[in-house]
Amino acid sequence: MRGGLPDSLHCEMRDEVAVLSLRRAAKRNALDDLTVRGLRDFFEDPPEAARAVVLRGEGAHFSAGLDLSSLSERSTEAGISHSRAWHHAFARIEFGDLPVIAVLHGAVVGGGLELAASAHIRVAETSAFYALPEGSRGIYVGGGASVRLTRLIGVSRMMDMMLTGRTYGAEEGVALGFSQYLVGAGEGLDKAVALARRAAENPPMTNFAILHALPRIAEASPETGLLMEALMAAIAQGSDEAKRRLRDFLEGRAAKVSHG
Repeated sequence: MRGGLPDSLHCEMRDEVAVLSLRRAAKRNALDDLTVRGLRDFFEDPPEAARAVVLRGEGAHFSAGLDLSSLSERSTEAGISHSRAWHHAFARIEFGDLPVIAVLHGAVVGGGLELAASAHIRVAETSAFYALPEGSRGIYVGGGASVRLTRLIGVSRMMDMMLTGRTYGAEEGVALGFSQYLVGAGEGLDKAVALARRAAENPPMTNFAILHALPRIAEASPETGLLMEALMAAIAQGSDEAKRRLRDFLEGRAAKVSHG
C-alpha cells in the first residue's frame, strides 16, 4: 500500500493473508478519525501480495466503538461529513478487492460493531459481546449500522438494542447473525486465518462476484437479480481459471464436496 499506517493500526503478512490489527488496547480499540482514515487507506490500496484480510483488535477487545474523547460539539453539517467519512471507509472494506474476516472478542460495541458488520465473515470468541449504546449517549449510529446491521439481525432487534441498551453475548450472537463462527478464547485468529486462506484460493473473478454482485443481487427486484446472476455466472465460468478447475474436477483431479 502507498504510504504508512497510523500507529493505531498494524499489518502483518501471513503468506497471502494480511492480518490488520487495531492497536489502541488502552482505549479498548476505540475508533478515532485517524484510525478510520487509516482503515480507508489500507483497503483502498492493500498490500500487493494480499489475497484476503483478517481484521482483529489487540488486547482484550475488538473495538468499543467511537472514541468519545475525540467527540466535540459539531454543527449539523460537520456531523454529516463525519458520518459520511466513516461510510466511505467501511464501504472500502465491504466492497473492496479482498475477502475480509473479522475476529471478534470482548467489546464489539457501537462503531466497533459497525466496523465488524462491514466484514464478510465474522469469527467470534466466547468473550465477545455486542451493544449499541448510542441511544443512552444521546446520539445515533453513524457508521452504517442502520443499513448493514439491520441486514444481519433485523430492524426490530436493532431498535431494542438502541432503545433499551440490550446486549448480546457470543453464543446468542452466532444464532442471531452477529457472527458466522463461534470458537474458544484465543482461537479466533487461527480460525480466521484458515478461513482467509481458503477464500484466497478461489479465482479472483469468483470472489469479485461474491463480494460485489451477490449483495446487490440480494437487494434487487427478483427479475433484475436473476438477470444479474445470469450475467455474473457467464462471466465467471468463462474465465480460463474456471475452465481449468472444471476440467480438474471432471477428470478426477479435484476433491468432491464432503462434510466433517
